[in-house]
Amino acid sequence: MFNDDVAAGSAEQPVEIHLATTIEQAGDVSNYNFDVDGKLFQIGDTIYLRFMEDDNHDGHGVPVTIRINANGHVKLTRAGENKLQLDFIQGKRVEARYQTPYGLLPIETVTPNLDIQYQNQPLSGNVMVDYNLYAQEQLLGRYQLRLQFTV
Repeated sequence: MFNDDVAAGSAEQPVEIHLATTIEQAGDVSNYNFDVDGKLFQIGDTIYLRFMEDDNHDGHGVPVTIRINANGHVKLTRAGENKLQLDFIQGKRVEARYQTPYGLLPIETVTPNLDIQYQNQPLSGNVMVDYNLYAQEQLLGRYQLRLQFTV
């Protein structure tokens, strides 16, 4: 599943990332697409992708890490002013963390569809996540995340 050339605990490698997100909230649909250079490294059977996402609010980049586990679980972490950790496990409802300057907001993800595909030579992959975001049993939105990466 993973590239044997990327040894456990290996140094970061440059990676090209394309991320497309579709958000449906209260009947409105928004699409976001961007391409960015990032870093990839592997620890054991887990691949980590790190990159800076533009923050349209203040012009500063927001550090993002996507962890892809061999067991099919995906975790997205954004470390800006608002800190967000979302775990995606197909068919499961999972508590998430959303830390704002006003406090911690309890949210949950439900992931009806999750697909991860890898190729070697060069190491590349596609991660497709469809998830619903909830706060206190109320649906906040439906999301589709499409990530492509190539070393």
